[in-house]
Amino acid sequence: MAYTAIDLPTDYFNTKLWTGDGNTTQAISGVGHQPDFVWIKNRNLSSGPNLFFDSVRGTNKALVSNNDNAEASVSGYLNSFDSDGFTVGNDGAVNGSGDTYCSWNWLAGGSASSNSDGSITSSVSANTTAGFSIVTYTGSGSNPATIGHGLGAVPQVMILKKRTGSSALEWKVYHEGMGNAKYLILDKSNAQASDTTIWNSTTPSSSVFTVGSSDTNNTDNYVVYCFAEKKGFSRFGSYVGNGSSDGSYIHLGFKAAYIMIKGTGSGTNWFIQDNKRNPHNIVDKYFNADSNAADQSADMFDITANGIKQRNTFANLNGSGSTYIYLAFAEAPFVSSGGIPTTAR
Repeated sequence: MAYTAIDLPTDYFNTKLWTGDGNTTQAISGVGHQPDFVWIKNRNLSSGPNLFFDSVRGTNKALVSNNDNAEASVSGYLNSFDSDGFTVGNDGAVNGSGDTYCSWNWLAGGSASSNSDGSITSSVSANTTAGFSIVTYTGSGSNPATIGHGLGAVPQVMILKKRTGSSALEWKVYHEGMGNAKYLILDKSNAQASDTTIWNSTTPSSSVFTVGSSDTNNTDNYVVYCFAEKKGFSRFGSYVGNGSSDGSYIHLGFKAAYIMIKGTGSGTNWFIQDNKRNPHNIVDKYFNADSNAADQSADMFDITANGIKQRNTFANLNGSGSTYIYLAFAEAPFVSSGGIPTTAR
């Protein structure tokens, strides 16, 4: 088996940094592809939301991962998805003069297509090479219901958000490492919880995922970001901390470009690190998906050629005996499809 099917991960995922100019628009280029999912965070404002935009819902529809608000219609935020990036407007959340910003950018499949694999017809933009799809659907209230995700592979991670309505708006996260009867909440530091109505205690298949009768996921309008692991490009797993500065090693099979970690116990935030804000070890710059805080700093871990090595004793990342789930994407595969190894930092 080949070491990886993706030798240049920036064709499918990349982090981009920029400084706002306060103008009516600013083109942000150098992403390496035309993204379908753009997650934007202001780095220096303590009240900068984690903004989600995608090509299926459209550029004028924003969701925020650090709250449970319904989808908002906005202007002056994301004007367009471009061939090598995107264009922002003049809102301070994305382009305030002198402010610094970070975005994480994923390539799906462009314009959405109708998918009738499940009992509910969905709209899907899928990239089967990179294992990423954006799914929108309207719940039927049927128990259970199935929704097509378009990946042609079993997703290990699904991030679901109710877009409309006034209740049950929390973000719900499925992670294979927790099983199909549990979930985490992206906008909170809560522990994993059990609820058979969320995923109907059913593991996703290569064509559909299943939901129960909850208002959270089956009575209104929803979006789901689905991820299937691809060797040398993405990995979605779990590890147990040891509480030592000579901490746990997490094997990924690649040099990481992006890592998001969450403890399954209570009171642990969603920690996000990337290789652009942290070009050298030790990695110390981080955001929290469940907070609008600015860039924060604390020595955390080393990025190696094939994984990460914890260098902290924080309960949020490496508590002794505590379990953590993670999502990681590659800067470079450990070994290319041609057998060439990557270099360490």
